[in-house]
Amino acid sequence: MKSDVIIGRKPEIEILNSLLKSSKSEFAAIYGRRRVGKSFLVEEVFRGKIAFKIVGTYLKAPDDGTYKSLQLMHFYKALIDCGYKTSESVPDNWLDAFRMLRKYLETLKTRRKVLFFDELPWLAGRQSAELIAELGYFWNSWANSQRNIVLIVCGSATSWMLDNVIRDYGGLHGRLTKMIHLLPFSLKECAEFFKKRGFHLSQYETAVCYMVMGGIPYYLDKLQTDKTLTQNIDDIFFKNKSVHQEFEDVYTGLFSSNERYVDVVKILSEKFYGMTRGEIAKASGLNSGGTLSKIISNLLQSDIIREYPRIGSSRTEKVYQLKDFFTLFYFNFLSSRSLSHNGNWKAVQRTAQFYSWAGNTFELLVTDHISQLTEALKIATVSNSFCYSGKASDGTGAQIDLVIQWAGERTDYLCEMKFSENEFVFTADYQKNILNKLDAFINSKHHTKTHSVQIVLVTTYGLRKNEYSSPVNQVVTFEQLFK
Repeated sequence: MKSDVIIGRKPEIEILNSLLKSSKSEFAAIYGRRRVGKSFLVEEVFRGKIAFKIVGTYLKAPDDGTYKSLQLMHFYKALIDCGYKTSESVPDNWLDAFRMLRKYLETLKTRRKVLFFDELPWLAGRQSAELIAELGYFWNSWANSQRNIVLIVCGSATSWMLDNVIRDYGGLHGRLTKMIHLLPFSLKECAEFFKKRGFHLSQYETAVCYMVMGGIPYYLDKLQTDKTLTQNIDDIFFKNKSVHQEFEDVYTGLFSSNERYVDVVKILSEKFYGMTRGEIAKASGLNSGGTLSKIISNLLQSDIIREYPRIGSSRTEKVYQLKDFFTLFYFNFLSSRSLSHNGNWKAVQRTAQFYSWAGNTFELLVTDHISQLTEALKIATVSNSFCYSGKASDGTGAQIDLVIQWAGERTDYLCEMKFSENEFVFTADYQKNILNKLDAFINSKHHTKTHSVQIVLVTTYGLRKNEYSSPVNQVVTFEQLFK
């Protein structure tokens, strides 16, 4: 079934529909950033077909059994709400809870029985071994052999989902039949969302909205059609005191000690182009060993940061960059350190602070749409991509935002990303800057001498040609990123 209210998500809908058509029991896991629409997707695709649903609740209860008791109470009440009639009291362990679920399912006569465990990491809590063991036993000892069970588990704590479900080496090992990593909307999907909701935003405003919210459906859903984008951003973020709680909610429950994760994210927000592990360790005071490794791994898996190679004249460094748009927007304009704009988005427009933020986040927008960029450039296969940082012949520093290498055509594409409200205009200084970057790269050991070089300008409204713009070989506008 495909709901008319779902925007995009065609591959994911096909996967979920295949679970209903299957002739055997199916076990699917869905993970992705908080607010990305995991629960909504499942509930819409399976509307009217979910036999049992339980939602784990994040609680700050101590590890004295209280947390587990509360989750078991919710599980029991969910069974009762589904129509299960029993004289039994609330179970005090997960073995009995799953036994009750089995008894309830055995009373149902439907062809396929869909079970939805939403926010499984919160349901399990910190002492998660018992629930995972009993879930595995429930699946292996009964559900799998019934051939008509569709079990879907979902969670925002991506690292937990990967460690305890997807890569589990206990009872769930090898049991998953489908996995979905749900990502934010693309620019194209954002445009589809706005059109369906009755908005008439320009591509420019759609892109700005993306740079604020990052294609997260939960935030997009708060926009109102009778207000301008500026008014909406003011209402949703600047005038809404709960935005600080929203920031905390993105991280709370994702990890066992969210404060340290927020510390690392805050540090990365101050260095847009990212930091090496050693630089993060020094700035945070964390040992670069196990603790920091786990934090970095979890942030990567949760789509909060990205890892990319920065190639320089002497060595290649692995760099970690904050990529979550809402988090970057929060630190730039909403946190206590950024309150220099009179507290509203309208006052920020066309200020140096705005252009600095927009220039940076436009680069992230482009890297988020790398497949659309390579399609626009007609690159069939990407051999390698990286950021280059080196020096030109005259000693001038040269950083290239993105280098894409295509071995098939023996061509290296040096991509410059520039945000502009109009056609981008080259000056004599900017021409010199581009030529220095070209000089630095083609004379470095990282440039294959048999490869040609193309300079690509990725910008909003294209390039105004003048006497300084000749170094540019190709121009990609953000209209092509909407494909």
